[in-house]
Amino acid sequence: MIKVAAVDLDGTLLRSDGTVSPATVATIGRVVKSGVRVVIVTARPPRFVVKLAMDVGLTGQAVCANGAIVLDLDTAETTICGPLSIHVARQAAHCIAAVLPGAAFAIETGGHCVVGPGYEHRATREDARTEVQTLDELWTGTDTCVKLLAWSRTPVTDALLDVVAQALPVEATLTYSGAPGMLEIQAAGVSKLATLAELCARWGVAAAEVAAFGDMPNDLPLLRWAGLSVAVANAHPGLLAVADEVTASNDEDGVARVFMRWEK
Repeated sequence: MIKVAAVDLDGTLLRSDGTVSPATVATIGRVVKSGVRVVIVTARPPRFVVKLAMDVGLTGQAVCANGAIVLDLDTAETTICGPLSIHVARQAAHCIAAVLPGAAFAIETGGHCVVGPGYEHRATREDARTEVQTLDELWTGTDTCVKLLAWSRTPVTDALLDVVAQALPVEATLTYSGAPGMLEIQAAGVSKLATLAELCARWGVAAAEVAAFGDMPNDLPLLRWAGLSVAVANAHPGLLAVADEVTASNDEDGVARVFMRWEK
């Protein structure tokens, strides 16, 4: 029996326009009432997840920033469980710039995003962005960092991910959530899986009682761990290859289609 449904947002629960369909919202509500704990597990920061949870009607905990933050949806309080030191972030940026010329950088603090020169990516619904004029200001403008964001016009391929991962310092790890040109760097050992597994242990829930839904490489460890792994039809090939099942795409309410089976 599934007790926890761990659901990624972008490309999985969210449609291509960044919304959740009314049909999916209704299905989530019924599944929650039946006793399943639906947990958002996302690369997104808490400020985005709070708004989305209100729209969808979710409460409880959410895993944000690829596992670096746990968000209490009832109080909007956050707990940083995987900070990345500014020193390591700066070192990682130097390593990335050496193998990816033209890369621009930003720091996610959990409360807002500090954006360096040339960083052109803008997330949907982003309303907490501070721009600095030099890279030096990026490293001195904040004491808090949960992840380093690296953006370039170069398409993200598996080969590029391998090159960047090998260039990083041992204190950092690379994730990829699917945004065009975007790479995300966390502290070593920080992941959606590590944080969700800790929450499940606290709740007395075994891996066999967890269903995980995802679409991108940052979801892969979680899908491998969960008792039931579900990839949406639009997922990265790596997830399609290992998932227990493939549901419809994010634009076709793929997550809700699986949830509806649990109602029968």
